[in-house]
Amino acid sequence: MTTFVDRVVLHVKAGDGGHGCASIHREKFKPFGGPDGGNGGRGGNVVLVVDPSVHTLLDFHFRPTVKAPNGAQGQGSNRHGANGEDLILKVPNGTVVSTPDGEVLADLVGAGTSFVVATGGRGGRGNAALANHRRKAPGFAELGEPGEELDIVLELKSVADVGLVGYPSAGKSSLISVLSAARPKIADYPFTTLVPNLGVVRAGDSTFTIADVPGLIPGAAQGKGLGLDFLRHIERCAVLVHVVDCATLEPGRDPISDIDVIEQELRAYGGLEDRPRLVALNKIDVPDARELAELVRPELEARGLPVFEISAVSREGLRPFTFALAERVEEYRARQPELEPTRIVLRPPAVDENTFTIERDGDTFVVRGPKPERWVRQTDFNNDEAIGYLADRLARLGVETELARLGAEPGCSVRIGDMEFEWQPMLPTGNDYIPGARGTDYRLERNERVSAAARLAARQARRRPSPDEPPHSEEEDTDDY
Repeated sequence: MTTFVDRVVLHVKAGDGGHGCASIHREKFKPFGGPDGGNGGRGGNVVLVVDPSVHTLLDFHFRPTVKAPNGAQGQGSNRHGANGEDLILKVPNGTVVSTPDGEVLADLVGAGTSFVVATGGRGGRGNAALANHRRKAPGFAELGEPGEELDIVLELKSVADVGLVGYPSAGKSSLISVLSAARPKIADYPFTTLVPNLGVVRAGDSTFTIADVPGLIPGAAQGKGLGLDFLRHIERCAVLVHVVDCATLEPGRDPISDIDVIEQELRAYGGLEDRPRLVALNKIDVPDARELAELVRPELEARGLPVFEISAVSREGLRPFTFALAERVEEYRARQPELEPTRIVLRPPAVDENTFTIERDGDTFVVRGPKPERWVRQTDFNNDEAIGYLADRLARLGVETELARLGAEPGCSVRIGDMEFEWQPMLPTGNDYIPGARGTDYRLERNERVSAAARLAARQARRRPSPDEPPHSEEEDTDDY
């Protein structure tokens, strides 16, 4: 039997961007043909897409961690790396995407609706793209950026026009089985139905969906008897139907009190006050149940509730009941505003803003900003020329000047993103770079000549280990990628 899962916590990881390539074109009679390293490919996105053929989140229950493919690394001869393919995750209609803290990210309703939940990392530029009039043959390339990684919560809220609510064993599953082609499990004990069942009903020219919500009991709105899990599935219903067991032999129960208890739970859950209600007095094929239905009908009608006496076994009264449901559903649909074509204007935040901030955290200066943090992620700290390039970029952005203005002393600690460095004053402007051997920077040869951000990036360019980790040796590879 298929397991129904309507809530999962999913760990998603977008693909990392591919590294750029540092390559020099070489051929006969052209030993130094110039840089020709290609760019790395973009990492794949993680995309949620509504698929009508999917009805449960079961796949994610057994596979709670998903990762999109990485971008390929660039190659020589100006060959760019391939982009990682997007990872498409099919989810049921009515899936709500939120953070573990409860912030709703997306409400996916409608076939084909999609949402990019994690964006792939940007590929690093090859040395052909980094060449300029001063660095004519860079001996380094940028690293690819890591893809987004986060935890999300997927919750399924059934999308149905009519929701059947009532006590356990009131006959909801039997009713949906005779009104539609749905075949839920039916038995003579409470809580036979543990998951919502959906069916499609046709009445004349009208077609609508109906949901059999598992039985509710007193305290359901506070989570008793999995009540919150059940109530979630009637939030989107246009019409609610009280299915009442008129043949119950339990002491202290009668149709009026049953409806009052369920209404109390609906009010406690909230957000359902405006939904029209109908009452289906079920099991009138039993003589005592028919007499009880006739007895309580006037009181229910006095409350303004349309009442239908039905039997899911003998199918008595189902035709007028079905057409009444179709009429309420059509009225609800007519009240909904028409969806007009609209132009969606996306205004994503600029990733190349020149703004940055520097705050003091104890004895450490923390630099925050899109550009500095991205530049640090893209730098290969095993390459002196790449470190010098990072230093020049930070100096041109004004990071060094702002550090000095805030009172940073030589040797103080500076943190950018996940990296922490020691800071030293810069060399005079205009003397920040002199071409040398590929992969080297003369400013890093002697500590007293370390430039602006070159020293900031070079002296402690590796992530400082935690107290529980052994110290890194100088020969140890510290590349996070």
